[in-house]
Amino acid sequence: METEKELNAKILEKTSEILESHPELMEFLNEMPVTIPNEDKPEINIKILKDYYNSLDNILNDHRNKTKLNENK
Repeated sequence: METEKELNAKILEKTSEILESHPELMEFLNEMPVTIPNEDKPEINIKILKDYYNSLDNILNDHRNKTKLNENK
């Protein structure tokens, strides 16, 4: 099981990849519920971090797949 520190490192790495390679996706990151919580002091736990990482990964993979499809047209 991954620790909170490991997940934070993976999130930082994925976010950096998006920022450097696909800055056009940053607008989607700013709209994610984890980045704009609706609570004053939101609880951050392993599940929330995993879900957030998976969301980042899905956004990036979807973008790559769409880009490949457009290139093949």
